[in-house]
Amino acid sequence: MSGLIDLHAHSSVSDGTETPAQLVRAAIAAGLDTVAITDHDSTAGWQAACVAAEGSGLTVIPGMEFSTLDGRRSVHLLAYLFNPLDGGIIAETGRIRDARLRRAESIVQRLSVDYDLEWEDVLAQTTEGATVGRPHIADALVAKGHVPNRSAAFESILHPRSGYFEPHYAPGPLDAVRLVVAAGGVPVLAHPATRGRENVIPEDKIAILVEAGLFGLEVHHRENTESGKQRLVELAEKFDLAITGSSDYHGEGKPNRLGENTTTREVLDRIVAAGTGTTAYRG
Repeated sequence: MSGLIDLHAHSSVSDGTETPAQLVRAAIAAGLDTVAITDHDSTAGWQAACVAAEGSGLTVIPGMEFSTLDGRRSVHLLAYLFNPLDGGIIAETGRIRDARLRRAESIVQRLSVDYDLEWEDVLAQTTEGATVGRPHIADALVAKGHVPNRSAAFESILHPRSGYFEPHYAPGPLDAVRLVVAAGGVPVLAHPATRGRENVIPEDKIAILVEAGLFGLEVHHRENTESGKQRLVELAEKFDLAITGSSDYHGEGKPNRLGENTTTREVLDRIVAAGTGTTAYRG
């Protein structure tokens, strides 16, 4: 193994295109030493990923990408090594998934007026138990020939300004951090600088999250702008937050490739030491 550590990857349990087992095999093929499975609002892929890693030498970090909303701003929180049976986590993620499902059904109903698209077309793009959402609608639009790929769908038909966008329920970032910490987990803000330095979460809000137990910031991510990364580094230094780097891999669902951004061994060791809800699986 090369020692490469990638702490943000999705399987078909949420909006990745590979099963958890396929994700693990892709991580091994990419030469990773460690990969975190971080599906949206779900832990359903953990067991399959760990089973697939048996005997490979790959370390799997059980995690999740927690959907939150700060006003109208979508804020994603990476949560590592929390207890998947924690009642608070189960209740909140269930509520989020239900809201995503209702939103997806509503969007498809509106799209069907203008496009050849039905709810069954979307379900055909999902796997059993998956968190259904807009990426699956995008894949259905691709399958029906309306757009060439998922990225094109989000740049056109599913763009917020297209008229088909709808919000969905998610807790606030502070509530999510508290839930993760209470479940023995380690919370890290995911790609928080995609819109530049001036749009990074304000320092006073970061301070509140830090007080609640925020552990780190995902700085090295292809969608963070350079000015945004600089601001994140400043905030990390001020609040003694860990800095992570990750691919945000989605298989063929995004151009992101495993290992394109990575986390240091020192930071991974700190995450593993801080997480008390479950343990890393060393294959």
